[in-house]
Amino acid sequence: MSPVSFMLNVLWVVLGGFWMALGWAIAAVIMAITIIGIPWARGAWNIAIYTLFPFGQKAVSREIYIGERDFGTGIFGFIGNLIWLILAGWWLALGHLITALLLAITIIGIPFAWAHLKLGAIALWPIGKTIVPA
Repeated sequence: MSPVSFMLNVLWVVLGGFWMALGWAIAAVIMAITIIGIPWARGAWNIAIYTLFPFGQKAVSREIYIGERDFGTGIFGFIGNLIWLILAGWWLALGHLITALLLAITIIGIPFAWAHLKLGAIALWPIGKTIVPA
């Protein structure tokens, strides 16, 4: 991780990134408790870690990154994303959107607002994504 990414991640955690990562972690725990939600819990946990340290990383399609389709990038991934959107994705995305709007009011907060918007998009449709170094 570059020094700039490190500094941005530290500021990110201090300026509210911790709370959104906590939201993702709580969603992962709730899904794991339901047993049927375990496939989503692992993905939510990975995105919680990404939400905690978003600078210097990016989310990309696993199909494009690996070069082939897998279980999460086909029809089952689509169905899983649809279920995710209905049960958890919309409120996580809403949290990222509200936080982005509040941060965008200040000039210093604009890079963090942009990061929240990217995380909000991932919150809506996370299955089939992987986190890679930028």
